[in-house]
Amino acid sequence: MNVTPKDLLDAGVHLGHQTKRWNPRSKPYVFDHRQGITIIDLEKTHAALAKATAFLEQLVAGGGDVLFVGTKRQAQEMIKEAATATGMPYVTTRWMGGTLTNFETIKKSLAKFKKYQAMDASGELAKLPSKEESAIRREMARMSRNFDGIAGLTGLPAAMFVIDTSYEDIAVAEAKRVGIPSIGLVDTNSDPTQLTYPIPGNDDAAKSIRIIVDAIVEAITQGLAHRETRRNAHAEAKAAAASTGSTEVDLDKVAIPANLKDVVEEDKPAAAPRKRTARTAAKKSAVTTDEV
Repeated sequence: MNVTPKDLLDAGVHLGHQTKRWNPRSKPYVFDHRQGITIIDLEKTHAALAKATAFLEQLVAGGGDVLFVGTKRQAQEMIKEAATATGMPYVTTRWMGGTLTNFETIKKSLAKFKKYQAMDASGELAKLPSKEESAIRREMARMSRNFDGIAGLTGLPAAMFVIDTSYEDIAVAEAKRVGIPSIGLVDTNSDPTQLTYPIPGNDDAAKSIRIIVDAIVEAITQGLAHRETRRNAHAEAKAAAASTGSTEVDLDKVAIPANLKDVVEEDKPAAAPRKRTARTAAKKSAVTTDEV
């Protein structure tokens, strides 16, 4: 991580909300109250950011995806840019209740949306009656607003990153309910205990949001690079194992020339001695008087 506490200071990350609006649970991250404004301790912010980025880098390197969530006006464009740059899913218009807790229903809606898109691309939609086509296009427009960033989501994400936990309280609650780790920029008017990895800081100023989002993107990008390296190494090892094959030969099943038989027999492992089973008196042949 290339961000320093001075960079956070220059970006205004330390400026919290008014003291009359602060959440007492944010007290561990508060440095002071000055002129009616809560000042955030940037040393703790820097430490929390380093911890969150290290977690995300390791998670993405292991194959996990991160869901970006930021529907407030100041964060929408930044969240979309960050998610697009890293190839991660995102929500920037409206959080649909049940996106995580009722994902099976969301998957059905996503499948329907993809079906409509395929119909539109193939020209099949234009062949329908105008009334039916108009109804489908209106539904597609609504779906596009809701599902545009998560259209490629096939399962629950491995983690979630949010801007402003008070604004995205439903998303944070759903992530907590289904056991998904949550990382987020949390101001002094919010409850940082709702997040797995809270990053205390100003979640209203564009510069403050930008520096945090850039640090998250850097961590995810490094995690993707590690993921690709591991994937390539695994593919190379698999290819090498497939091309090498087995070199062991069963000498008992091979026709050996007479002039080499003695040499081969010397290299063959000695057979384990066979155990002799004791014969019982009943199996011994009886001696008759005629044989004497």
